[in-house]
Amino acid sequence: MDRDEILRLFGLYGDDVYRLALSMLGSRQDAEDVCQSVFLKLCEGRMRRREGREKAWLLTCAANQCRNLLRSPARQGQELSEEIPAKPGGDGSEVLEAVWRLPEKYRAVVHLYCFEGLNQTETAKILKITRTAVQTRLQRAREMLRKELDYEF
Repeated sequence: MDRDEILRLFGLYGDDVYRLALSMLGSRQDAEDVCQSVFLKLCEGRMRRREGREKAWLLTCAANQCRNLLRSPARQGQELSEEIPAKPGGDGSEVLEAVWRLPEKYRAVVHLYCFEGLNQTETAKILKITRTAVQTRLQRAREMLRKELDYEF
């Protein structure tokens, strides 16, 4: 893959990879490290070119990197930062803040499904869980958000 193509993919999906990592890790620095690592893998040619599937590969790679980092002994018991990942143009609304306070396994599913616009099957593949688990986590996340925000979905 040539430099221009990598830069194009970074321009298209760099923010998506970063926001997923930030939502899973809760640390701006760790999210930047994961984003850099994912695109380095792309530069090193570890990605088999599949037209139209680049975003899914990049998000899967980012989710894997995040899981590895979360399992590392250095991360055990580490608190989330107060930073709230926002979509470009987002304003850190009350709903986004409530999503940020969800436990990581719910926050990651909500992020991919609601903010990245992936369907349940794609979300399941990226997070390496079943589609049923995605449905369950979305339902539980909605209930948590409903209680916190006193809102009907």
